[in-house]
Amino acid sequence: MLQRHQPLAIYMEGALDVDIGKMGFGILRYSPNPVACVIDSRFSGRDQQDITRIPRSCPVVGSVAEAISKGAEVLVLGTAPPGGLIPQAWNSAIQEAINGGLSIVNGLHDLLAPRFPNLKPGQWVWDVRLEPKDLGVNEGRARLLPNKRVLMIGTSMAVGKMTAGLEIYRTALSRGIKAEFVATGQIGITIMGSGVPLDAVRVDYAAGAIEREVMCVAEAELIIVEGQGALIHPGSTATLPLLRGSMPTHLILCHIAGMDMLNRVSWVKVPPLRDYVRLYEDLAEACGTFPRPKTAGICVNTFGLDEAAAREVIQRTQDETGLHVTDPVRFGVDGLLEALG
Repeated sequence: MLQRHQPLAIYMEGALDVDIGKMGFGILRYSPNPVACVIDSRFSGRDQQDITRIPRSCPVVGSVAEAISKGAEVLVLGTAPPGGLIPQAWNSAIQEAINGGLSIVNGLHDLLAPRFPNLKPGQWVWDVRLEPKDLGVNEGRARLLPNKRVLMIGTSMAVGKMTAGLEIYRTALSRGIKAEFVATGQIGITIMGSGVPLDAVRVDYAAGAIEREVMCVAEAELIIVEGQGALIHPGSTATLPLLRGSMPTHLILCHIAGMDMLNRVSWVKVPPLRDYVRLYEDLAEACGTFPRPKTAGICVNTFGLDEAAAREVIQRTQDETGLHVTDPVRFGVDGLLEALG
């Protein structure tokens, strides 16, 4: 439904400077759509890049009405609060957007389309987290593909798996590699315009949904599969369907510099990264049942560190694991592409 020429207003009230704004951050960094403005009344009148450091200039405004005056045609709900539900405090802004003729992109679990059955001509509501139709059970077909399939894995949730994957995808395209990015979450799907919202798919069909997406781009030389969750996170069940559906030839681990314990689950300790990588590879192989993937490298999010400290963390991680390590946003992914061969 979203056309690439339509200007966006990203609704990030109270979240432009915190990690729950990751939907908005992803749109700002990677969406091909023009961004008319960001909505966060705390920073109204400023440029968003002065706050997020994402190099895309656009104004921050304080209301939906101001967003409409800036030429916005689509309101994107740009935050991901814990639990993925729409806060009641947003209802007035959503209603104002609908009344003002804006279409809406909603990446949260609550569905908005049923609330607004009588829209204006050309107006729409895209509930991204809807299970695709006609899914089936995984058959392991991806294992027979001759291409490279890279699954982005993580030490925890929200560590940069999508960001790292998109950086690899964009760099591969710039090198003339026939690459595809399989989006598996609401942010990646909104950016790419296609994909499967894995956390909205019934567990029996989750691996089959990933398999179907991979087989749809089977002609690509390089397929980057967006990761979700993490093996040691007690709230995550996404890893197994991603592994079985994509049958990856390679893995890339994503991590946040200095994170020794999981965010918001502070009793869970992050194991040594080389041991964690081996755990992922062992699970993927399942005692020799499936082809064993190779871990091509590690992406470390060094946001908040100065360059010297970032390089020190990267070098130390490389020495500890023997793998190529980079911050994909800060230092690029050329080495990762070389490691993929």
